[in-house]
Amino acid sequence: MISRRSWLKKSVVGLAGAAVLSPLDLQAIEAESKHLFSQLSKKDIDEGYWELIKSGFVLQEGLRYFNNGSLGTCPEFVVKATEKFRRTLDGFPSKYMWGGWEDNKESVRQKAADMFSVSKETIALIHNTTEGMNLIASSMDFKEGEEVLLSNHEHTSARIPWKYWQEEKGVVLKTVDIPLVPKSKDEVVDCFRKAITPKTRAISIVHVTNTNGMILPVKEISDMAHENGILVAVDGAQSMGMFQINMDELGCDFFTSSSHKWIFSPKGMGIFYAREASQKYLKQLIVCRGYQNQTIRRFENYNTRNLPELLGLGVALDYRNLIGEERIEKRVYELKKYFREKLAGDDRFVFKTPESDDLSAGIQTVEVVGQSSGSVKRKLTEQYNIDCRPMSSHGLNGLRISLAIFTTKADVDYLVEALKKITG
Repeated sequence: MISRRSWLKKSVVGLAGAAVLSPLDLQAIEAESKHLFSQLSKKDIDEGYWELIKSGFVLQEGLRYFNNGSLGTCPEFVVKATEKFRRTLDGFPSKYMWGGWEDNKESVRQKAADMFSVSKETIALIHNTTEGMNLIASSMDFKEGEEVLLSNHEHTSARIPWKYWQEEKGVVLKTVDIPLVPKSKDEVVDCFRKAITPKTRAISIVHVTNTNGMILPVKEISDMAHENGILVAVDGAQSMGMFQINMDELGCDFFTSSSHKWIFSPKGMGIFYAREASQKYLKQLIVCRGYQNQTIRRFENYNTRNLPELLGLGVALDYRNLIGEERIEKRVYELKKYFREKLAGDDRFVFKTPESDDLSAGIQTVEVVGQSSGSVKRKLTEQYNIDCRPMSSHGLNGLRISLAIFTTKADVDYLVEALKKITG
């Protein structure tokens, strides 16, 4: 583990000290960081460690929250820091909105770049996945008859921007049907390979589906696409933060994600990645003074924006770094295995998510045989105070269970017991 001093020094709070927070708020957040660090510096990474992690989140008392795939929650540490940033901004609005926090904004960009192992000149700090998809789809100078391939599992916020910005020009949006539970990556790649024609200009795909948590083989699809001169855009709403991502290895041209899900940042923040060689294809969605800026920052030129939330994203990345990306990924897969084993061999339940770790991670969709997903969801909420997402599309009739770092094995046990009681 890194020392508390070095961690705080590299954090968003520590980078500029009193320039980020008022003296009293700075003292308070330093005290919070010291307390947090002393808790999480425990050497034994056992179930007690993850109970400590859970205690640091602000979930409603008694709620078992398995709906992180819809909307994440913030650790208390991030909530308090963001509130203190907000008070500082309101203490001297013009100073901090226009220039006072420039260095700190850049530190958040660097942290996001470090998470993806790329240059900060490939990272824009935006609002959410939807904004990023609109930025991509609105920028493309495609002609009538040219094609964009999308999987049949794309979220509406990833499909509609292409429809709005390109379809009326005569650009063809082709849906690529992929198996609900594929046996291998190659099976998915082949679906796209067969759909490519000389008119294909872009492939726009989700990294982790919001329907059943299937991981699409973005690297393999990107390699194939680039061999054919095709751009690749990725909806990373459900993958960023769930497991480690090296963007250079992933190979896509564009990647957009909301950080409020698996990064646990304040709501209304997102991260956009564009390969330096591919940024030439992009045009700003919003323009104002400074629109001539040719760096990646031109895509976040909103004039005024919610900077406390942006700095809160930086604190969320600090929190993630304190735990460790590798440890987070390992925990997600540990919970997945634990949950699946608890229901294995019980014919009252059918998993609608691929089992292989290459094809799924922290989202698992399971059907309760003979009952509608909506009905089971209501029973779980009303009788057991469990929140999850019912999924009815694609013939799933399943419950989408999100397994995050604030989920304990005791929470999974509680969920499994509730499911078994509901089945009678």
